Amino acid sequence: MPSVLFVFTSANKTLSGRQTVRPAVSQVLRSQKFLKDETVKSKLANAKKLTEVNVKDYDAIFYVGGHGPVIDLANDPENAKLASQFYQSGKIVSAVCHAPAALVGAVDADGKSIVAGKKFTGFSNVEEDLVNGAKDIPFSLEDKLQALGGKYEKAAEPWGSHVVVDGNLLTGQNPASAEPLGQAILKALK
Repeated sequence: MPSVLFVFTSANKTLSGRQTVRPAVSQVLRSQKFLKDETVKSKLANAKKLTEVNVKDYDAIFYVGGHGPVIDLANDPENAKLASQFYQSGKIVSAVCHAPAALVGAVDADGKSIVAGKKFTGFSNVEEDLVNGAKDIPFSLEDKLQALGGKYEKAAEPWGSHVVVDGNLLTGQNPASAEPLGQAILKALK
């Protein structure tokens, strides 16, 4: 059975002091059911630090969204090393919403950004403006990853579901993209 490493942020406040996660009611209800699962509870209780993760133990890495990854994972050298190892090993590297920010320091075997020349998606500038979130984060996800050479794509309308698969890089634009991204990850693991 394939094994996916879920990476959660440790940041609980944005730059303006707001909470990093403001999920919709439907997400909260699904999350509550998920968090009550005994296997999930056990895994969360025994969560590893990034420095304790062995890439060989997993088939994929999935970065969970919210503003947190822009705040802490984007600048974490251990995270950059881990994401790079997954990518260079040909394993699935995936992220949804703001979480592609966790990939800004990840590089391929030649030292180039893993998004350079790749199609990707993530929370759009328009969506950030609609939630008045630009003040909460140190950079625009869309702009930063394009500056690293990525080819940004987005849904036709804000909040629309959009998933991009480019090789072993799988990304989802926003919360509406989480489930379709999960399905894309499952398909890629087969």
